[in-house]
Amino acid sequence: MAVLTFELPDGSVRDVDVRQVLNAGYAGRSQQDVAAHVAELAELGVPAPSVTPALYPVSPYLAQQTDTVAAQHARTSGEAEWALIVAADGELLLTAACDHTDRDLEVHGVAWSKNAGPDVLARRAWRLADVEARLDELTLRAWVTHDGKESEIQSGTLAELLTPGYWAEVLRSRGDLVPGTVLISGTIPMAEDVDQFAETWRVELGDPATGDTIRLAYDVIPMPEPIG
Repeated sequence: MAVLTFELPDGSVRDVDVRQVLNAGYAGRSQQDVAAHVAELAELGVPAPSVTPALYPVSPYLAQQTDTVAAQHARTSGEAEWALIVAADGELLLTAACDHTDRDLEVHGVAWSKNAGPDVLARRAWRLADVEARLDELTLRAWVTHDGKESEIQSGTLAELLTPGYWAEVLRSRGDLVPGTVLISGTIPMAEDVDQFAETWRVELGDPATGDTIRLAYDVIPMPEPIG
């Protein structure tokens, strides 16, 4: 399994032996907006979930702290998200994440598309307890790069998404709030005029109260053409 290492603001380190990874989907705080989004995706051929919010298990090795993501074709992209991590002692950590998804495969099944790319996580984290009182103020932003030019593609706050506390209760009710669990939050809307199929993705989770920011970035590297 993957082992992730997170540095906390006090300089201490948590090594997390990943046992299960779950990707939330259609996880906006306003489920009325989610329903409208589901209808928009249906027009693009993406199958609607049977329930919202949804939760998709993905292979544990897909949780990665990496600077590069290999892509089989040109229609893959990330999504700015937060991640909830259950550390070895049960402590809950919060960090930035980017769910890299195969958009061509998404029209055949969202769960399949989630398993076709990694969930990239930052190398720093906060204790959830330290920021939980001001969660809605935390910012979530993403940028993409094309031909060396960076553009902002996502910008919002955690008030737009279901909370880590909500998902912790869901996991607890399933018996899944156990050490080694990683839950990825679902995402906020993308700017319609920015091309998501980019050569680089960068995500920031910010805390305006302290000025602290958790960052990740990675390059999307095309795979060689197959033989045969």
